Amino acid sequence: MKNFALLLTSRAGICVACAASTVGFVVNSANAQTATTPALQDVVITANRIPTKLTDVLADVTVLDRSELDLAGQSSLLDVLANLPGIQISRNGSYRSSSGVFLRGATSSQTVILLDGVRIGSATSGTPALENIPLDRIERIEVLRGAASALYGADAVGGVIQIITREPERKPVYTANVGIGGDGQRQASVALRGSTSDLGYSLGWSRERADGISVLVNPLSSAFNPDRDGFQASSVDAKLRYQVSPQHQVSVGLLHSDTDYQFDGAASPNPLKLTKANTDARAYSTLNNLSAQWQAQWLPNWKSTLLLGTAEDQSVTKYFRSTDGAFGGSGKFNTDRRHASWQNDFSLGQDVLSFALEERREEVDSSMNYAVKARDLRGVMLSYALRAEDWSALAVLRSDHNSQFGSFTNWSLSGGYQLNSAWRAVLSAGTSFQAPSFNQLYYPGFGNPTLTPQQNRSNELGLKYREGQLNFEATVYQNDIRGFITPSTNLQSALAELRGISLHGGWQFGASQISASYDYADPRTQPNNLRLLRIARHVANFRLQHQLSDLSLFTELKFSSDREDNNLSFTGRDKLAAYSLLNVGLNWQINSQWALLLRVNNLNNSRYVLANNYSTLGRNAFASLSWKY
Repeated sequence: MKNFALLLTSRAGICVACAASTVGFVVNSANAQTATTPALQDVVITANRIPTKLTDVLADVTVLDRSELDLAGQSSLLDVLANLPGIQISRNGSYRSSSGVFLRGATSSQTVILLDGVRIGSATSGTPALENIPLDRIERIEVLRGAASALYGADAVGGVIQIITREPERKPVYTANVGIGGDGQRQASVALRGSTSDLGYSLGWSRERADGISVLVNPLSSAFNPDRDGFQASSVDAKLRYQVSPQHQVSVGLLHSDTDYQFDGAASPNPLKLTKANTDARAYSTLNNLSAQWQAQWLPNWKSTLLLGTAEDQSVTKYFRSTDGAFGGSGKFNTDRRHASWQNDFSLGQDVLSFALEERREEVDSSMNYAVKARDLRGVMLSYALRAEDWSALAVLRSDHNSQFGSFTNWSLSGGYQLNSAWRAVLSAGTSFQAPSFNQLYYPGFGNPTLTPQQNRSNELGLKYREGQLNFEATVYQNDIRGFITPSTNLQSALAELRGISLHGGWQFGASQISASYDYADPRTQPNNLRLLRIARHVANFRLQHQLSDLSLFTELKFSSDREDNNLSFTGRDKLAAYSLLNVGLNWQINSQWALLLRVNNLNNSRYVLANNYSTLGRNAFASLSWKY
């Protein structure tokens, strides 16, 4: 499905659709960041690049731990992210097809995705293959909302999402899971985690598949085929951590994931003269992620972290004649990223001074002939985190050099003041930038080598409340992107204005928990004042969970207002109607070893469209049985 010529059905292409089913979660809100060390429940790293107490974070952050992810059932990582504050999603079909994330109204290429500290994604499309990350193998997710190029370099316009794979346990733990649902859904996984003396380990395997439903639902589409479009995915992962001495720790982590999914599309060129009725189009998407880390405590106030990593994003499409399996063509869009970073943190009382050097190389291997197939990126970052009794601040300065576009300097400054024991006010400002992707620059018939990097200035004001079991956050933000490159046209606008409001919070009372969020986003390009495609102005999520002894009951409700999308001919725009989704479920801890999960998604059987032509799921059910020893 990565053939760029298929504008409506390719992640490597120009257009991406929006996703289907949803799930919700009780969330911990504050700032977040990468977690290359074992994360504590109340500590996040992504927001400041150093471990920070959740209550001390200045940024707008959400953290999900494994206990919350366990309630996802058959849902994908993308479905989980869709129910977090500030996030909307896109996907070319209802199951594990090509996907994208819109964070605070930014495009899907303007969010940095880190997997165990290593940046992942396609350098051709600029987007990550989130469908390739199995939810079962994730330990923790941290979402940092807001421009963050000063901390993480290019592309962190909307924010950063850090995904941490499963971590070692202190004692040996064996787990297994099987699940079954509608549309031929089947799911299985096994894992072993534990430690012996100074060595910790985590090993896992997972497998998923579904018969699916038709990816396209509009008979007028040139690629429409009403057959079922299924998928199958498998993954293996491992993480080893060795405590060399009290001052030194080394760790290695890897994840290999393969996804094979069907879609509706046509080969180009088409030597067999396949038609939409007899074409079996398949996408083979692979993620290989490897990281090695050395943490050293050189002095009581000096800690350094060396991280080396590689990330391969392989995207291959193949076309067959459905009647006899004859091969009708293929295409590929592969990316190889190599990453190295060395960060040093110096504690000065309660303050922390950090200095980091980073280097990354991106190489493209494609069936398309790109004029340039590789680029190097180098960065140096300096930050100071100040912590006083009633106020705190974070100042960051960073310089990046892109081998294609030269050097860029970005900065950010955040401050927070504790108004009283419960209320805290925060204010931040900063800059970010994004270089054009290889598709935007060089794709035949579409690329424009004269494009220049997008540069933006962001400001936000927030108010945070935390008292007992009640927490609440409100953020108003504005992010102006100069030289904005419109994804569907590849034209560079004078300005894109990303403005919005984000409200989210949670309350635990007795055996019940409530979480809720509301986001207003209205990103527009100037001077034509057009809304960015597939972004709803209003999105609200609500979740109620109640504990009855060993039985946990939950209800999830999602509401989204209308959005705009290109019509079939790309000559105008269509309005996609508002929709609501109701999900219900239960989790029964049968005993210390066995647990049963039941979910019914879209109980109200809402018929909705997130992107023109693409399918969404109606009412569907899922059940899984888990074992832990």
